[in-house]
Amino acid sequence: MSFIEIENLSFEYSIFDEDKKNTHQFKAIDNLSLKIEKGSFVTILGHNGSGKSTLAKHLSGILNNFTGSIIVDGLDLSNIENIWEIRKQIGTIFQNPDNQLVASIVEDDIAFGVANLGIERTEILKRIDFALDCVGMTNYKKSFVSNLSGGQKQKIAIAGILAMMPKCIILDEPTAMLDPIGRKSIIKTIKKLNKEFGITIILITHYMEEVVDADRVIIMEKGKIVLDDCPLKVFKNVEKIKALKLELPVSMEIAYNLKNAGFKIDLEYLKIE
Repeated sequence: MSFIEIENLSFEYSIFDEDKKNTHQFKAIDNLSLKIEKGSFVTILGHNGSGKSTLAKHLSGILNNFTGSIIVDGLDLSNIENIWEIRKQIGTIFQNPDNQLVASIVEDDIAFGVANLGIERTEILKRIDFALDCVGMTNYKKSFVSNLSGGQKQKIAIAGILAMMPKCIILDEPTAMLDPIGRKSIIKTIKKLNKEFGITIILITHYMEEVVDADRVIIMEKGKIVLDDCPLKVFKNVEKIKALKLELPVSMEIAYNLKNAGFKIDLEYLKIE
């Protein structure tokens, strides 16, 4: 069952020329069609300017001057009356958690989004505890947000979205500012939300190791989808991926180099193990 259905989506930005006097149009999304199944874990890859973040902003209703069709959980996003209901169903996490945290105390920050939904206080308190438990941050409930590490702040940002109980969470490079340990912890949390709670996950990332456990990998280039399949099948397109100047997962890169060196080895390895 499709949670998101996109048909012939196109979107253009107006960009100033070098002289700052005139503008030209840049097509960020180019006649894109896509379906995302409910409860799936989908990752989107691509270089800066490929359109992946622009796509994410459309799905959450941040950008709405588009052509084509976007249906989210049966609601037409082009209908302005549906946007607030759609935003209840889709939560978005961005790169920098400092841009998303609005309160000085952890529990107050998590309560902010839920309170704006008009939820009663007793239910808000339950949701705070539930969300903190999900991201493994229960002991930080009374902590100052400013005292947290980057990875911990990102978990609180996720908890704030989770407390609103959306059906889908979009994460736009949520680990870009984290160290390897922080990235691993966030990805573990994302997988838990998908597997245990059935939340549809759309993860935008530059790190290939973050996508190997996804149900599906989508690679974008110049506003179009150029590859779309399960991780193994996508990364077997080694020459195409290299032509797009994207990296392979380390284990796949090793297998590819061994094969080119004359060893009898198949490209079947997405993980170091």
